[in-house]
Amino acid sequence: MPIKTLQIPTPDGRAEAFAAVPDHGERHPGVLMYADGFGIRPVLREMARELAGHGYYVLVPHLFYRHGPVPVVELPEHIGEEDRPAVFARLMPLIQAHTPERVLRDADAYLGFLTAQPEVDAGPVAVTGYCIGGLLAMRTAAAHPGQVAAVAAFHAPVGADGPGLFAELTARVHLGHAEGDMTPEALVELDRALDAAGVDHTSEIYPGTSHGFTMSDTDAFSASGLKLHWDRLLPLLDRTLGDSRAPGPATTSEARARAARVRTPLEDDR
Repeated sequence: MPIKTLQIPTPDGRAEAFAAVPDHGERHPGVLMYADGFGIRPVLREMARELAGHGYYVLVPHLFYRHGPVPVVELPEHIGEEDRPAVFARLMPLIQAHTPERVLRDADAYLGFLTAQPEVDAGPVAVTGYCIGGLLAMRTAAAHPGQVAAVAAFHAPVGADGPGLFAELTARVHLGHAEGDMTPEALVELDRALDAAGVDHTSEIYPGTSHGFTMSDTDAFSASGLKLHWDRLLPLLDRTLGDSRAPGPATTSEARARAARVRTPLEDDR
């Protein structure tokens, strides 16, 4: 899938970003993808390309653009447990400075930019995110109820904003939790809060996973967890955005068969 390097105008400057675009022409549903706290790097480009291959225009912004261009923090090629303390010592001030007010200003700019692209369909969009990006995805969906039709968050602290955030959601939601992040008891409480807010959602603990399981450049990576992530994300997007998706490589029999295998349990969980 082609990768476009972009600059997104925001009230606080220009945000570096990239977009993964399907090979075939025409217009495609838009997906805003928020990176984890480690930010834009090769693994995010790989994941965006994978999603674009299923017929979506995928926009990935640089979350910490106020602090400089990518990479704000130099990362090792593979992020092991021994690297995390030093890396997070540099990242945490950036994460803490990314206040809810900044998140929402940026979200307005990102969605406005995404929907203005000539390759993007005029219909609703989806938002997905990883780790802190999952929380940003939820905040973005809550702030744009008429525009965001689906939101997915993986190994993300989605309960940080509490019921007040859930009450604003109108999008369909999938939450994929790391086993190391969420106990079964906490999952029950989270589901109760989502149900009380009337959120159409699925929420599950991915077996045998730890925080960061989708990221293949870290020690937390789980191949089975990443596969389950795609097996949940693709049907969610298909159900919410699929009607406006242009035909092409994204609608191969293999991709549709994979989506069909997980659609029934997802529907049953609703």
